Amino acid sequence: TQQIIAHEPGVTDTVDPLGGSHYLEWLTDQLEEQAYEYFRRIEDMGGVRKAVEDGFLVGEIADEAERFQHELDNKERITVGVTEYVTDEEIKIPLLEIDADGERHHLQRLNHTRAERDNQKVSEALDKLRQAAKGDDNMMPSILNAVKTYATLGEMMQVLKDEWGEFQASWF
Repeated sequence: TQQIIAHEPGVTDTVDPLGGSHYLEWLTDQLEEQAYEYFRRIEDMGGVRKAVEDGFLVGEIADEAERFQHELDNKERITVGVTEYVTDEEIKIPLLEIDADGERHHLQRLNHTRAERDNQKVSEALDKLRQAAKGDDNMMPSILNAVKTYATLGEMMQVLKDEWGEFQASWF
């Protein structure tokens, strides 16, 4: 923890980082200023939707991922446990294992829900979601309506996939 605090946010770049917290306030102000400048850039492009449609946000993510990896590879960025203070000790990470009984129980509940719900209402709700996906309106009311009819996440996602297709990363 001490190494993370010392290296990753840069708080040791000042003599007394917590003395009156002026440095932390300055860091916060810098972050806020950069965030607002970024928001202004996106608004100047025509908003988030336009930025997504034009591939700007995907490009930004790809560029940042490449820059970040370059900094890690060249040890220009200290990341505790990755580029510095790495141990040879293997850390055992517990993995969530789903047993067959749990899976079977979940599928029984899903099948029961599908059998008991009003499938006509589900179909109508999914149609409304499809119409909302075709337009520019807020889709949240249609999503909530579909949830209230017990439409599954998979069913709702299929509607959206049918309308919009699947995301394909353009940088690969």
